[in-house]
Parts: sequence; C-alpha cells; structure tokens
Amino acid sequence: MARPCRIGVQLPEVERHVPWPELLSMARAAEDAGFDSIWVGDHLLYDLPEGAARGPWEAWTSLAALAVATHRVEIGPLVASTSFHAPAMLAKQAATVDAISDGRLILGLGAGWNEREYRAFGFLYDYRVSRFEEAFTVIRTLLRDGHTDFDGTYYRVEDCVLDPGPVRPGGPPLMLGSIGPRMMRIGLPHVDAWNVWWSDYGNTPDGFAAVKSRVDEAAAKAGRRPEDISATAAVLVGLPGGRGRVMGENSKPPVRPVPGSPDELAAHVSAMAEAGASHLQLVVDPITQDSVERLADTLVVLDR
Repeated sequence: MARPCRIGVQLPEVERHVPWPELLSMARAAEDAGFDSIWVGDHLLYDLPEGAARGPWEAWTSLAALAVATHRVEIGPLVASTSFHAPAMLAKQAATVDAISDGRLILGLGAGWNEREYRAFGFLYDYRVSRFEEAFTVIRTLLRDGHTDFDGTYYRVEDCVLDPGPVRPGGPPLMLGSIGPRMMRIGLPHVDAWNVWWSDYGNTPDGFAAVKSRVDEAAAKAGRRPEDISATAAVLVGLPGGRGRVMGENSKPPVRPVPGSPDELAAHVSAMAEAGASHLQLVVDPITQDSVERLADTLVVLDR
C-alpha cells in the first residue's frame, strides 16, 4: 500500500549549533530512511530566549551541497525569502541547484518576516509584500521562459537571460510559503503548491482542513482549480528528549506536538492526507540523526 502523501523532514535551523558534517550526515540518513524530501530554512539570524543570537547555515549554498550529497530525495527551501537576493540572482541560484540535483528542487518562496535578520544583514524591511510581488514576477518568468525585461518600483532587470536554465522545462515547481490574503492573490494564479507552517494551523488535521478550505476558495477566485495546486504543511513532531522547538518567533500560541511513535505519527499523517495534504514536512523535536532514523519506523507503517 502506497503512503498516503509525500513526507519530508526539515533539517536543523537554530535549535542547536549543528556542525556541517553532522547536517550532511542527517540529510543522507533521511534519504536512506525513505523520506521523500529534505528541507532547509532560509534564515540568517535569530535572537534566542536566553539572550544569545544564533543563525543557521546559508540556505542556497547548503542546498547545492545537499544536491550533490543525495540522489533521490527532493530538496528545497522552506521557504526562500525573496528579500535576501536580487530576484534575477535568486532565479539563477534556483536554476543551478535544480541542475545540480538533476531536477529535484522544489522552490518555496515567501516575503520573509524576521525583522532582526533584515536589520543585521542590511536588507530593507519595508514593503515586503510589494517587493515580493515584483521579485516573484521576475523569478517565475526567468525560470519558466528564460528571459525577462522588468521595470518596477523596487526592481529593474534589462534583457535578462537565464542561461543555463533549469534542467526541467518550465523550471522547478513553485511553492507559495504564505496563506496571507494578499500573498495568495499574488501567488495562487501561478504556483504549483502552497505551504502552511504548523503554528499557523494549530498542528491538527482539522486546523489544516480549515486553512485548505480558505486557500481553495482563494484559488478559485484567482481562476485556478484548487485540485491543480498541491496543499502542503509543516508538522511539529515530538520525540523523547524534546524540550520545545527553539525558534525566533514566539508570538503565536503554543501547539501540541504530534507524538512521534510510529503508529501515532502514521495515523496523524493519514489524517492530514485525508484532509487534503499531498506533502508534509516533519519538524522534529529534538532534531538529530537518531531522530531521523527513528522516524523510519513510521514510514514502514505507512508503506504497509
């Protein structure tokens, strides 16, 4: 029996300091365990509750290395902030990683939110959604058509040619990393998938179903058939030894992690698929290689 939906795992972000060799081993363990995808966050710096500052490895150089270190799993940013690169350059990076991975990139895109890292690294924080709209236009046009001219309020490119292009005709699938009303109006006419973070739907199948209903309505208003846009979601999973996920954004209400026993997690995955999810990204607490390998038992249950 095939698993009810694709299942990926997010690699560590700022839960703890993770040396690069350990991150690489974790990615290989996820592929060996049978996961369908591996994901990295695209962030630069977080202020932690105890007062320290910590950042993850940079997303695009990491994805290029992971593309070489793995052979089967899909890879992607969850999700890439269009604010951190000139849009034509981000399209160039995506095309390169798509080629290195032989067509395994899923390009998740968002407008960003963490003001701390914007200020620290010198990126403009204002008009993020307006900037995203222009950047998204440039990125998708280059990846799908290979050429664009664009003269906007925030970005300008002149006779830009994306060469070499992505290995897949039309480029990697695009995933919208937002369920905000304006972001959906911008993205849903064009994307192949959308994603919701676990804290934005309460980490429950019912919460996800409610969000999906809202996104499906927005997709229809945008002239798309909802069934043509894949619904994806991050799922917070708790394993023995977990102490709460360390993250930079603490304003949302806490949610209950899904228990990580094989049967309980498999039941949750099946319920999410029944609610309409086609791809899940497991955000695991604690996130270690041992945790990734332990979750292989859940995949065995789902694949029976």
